[in-house]
Amino acid sequence: MDRTDRIAEEIKKELSELIRYQIKDPRLPEFVSITLVRVTKDLRYAKVYVSVLGDEEKKKGAIEALTHAAGFIRHEIGQRINLRYTPEIHFKLDDSIEHGMYVTKLIEETVGQGKASKTPVSDENE
Repeated sequence: MDRTDRIAEEIKKELSELIRYQIKDPRLPEFVSITLVRVTKDLRYAKVYVSVLGDEEKKKGAIEALTHAAGFIRHEIGQRINLRYTPEIHFKLDDSIEHGMYVTKLIEETVGQGKASKTPVSDENE
């Protein structure tokens, strides 16, 4: 694991705590999780992928709330992690968890239909 990966993991951990305990924005739903943080090699920028449980309006509100709090978040992360330069944070919506649940549901439905359509085969030649 290289340095940027370690820094990204540390930012992810601190950001999760900040969202859970310090950011009090009504647009931020209860179920918000940081799925991935990618930091550029020069440590100037960090892309934070956020998963939000809820409808499109909740997702949009959560990204707006986090973007609005980006300055505060950057300051807090700078205080908590000892870096020469604290990355500028950009939030992106991550739908991979919901997409995975959708694919799982489709697979289960297909398997269920496959079991329902199977009928016992009798060997008439025996």
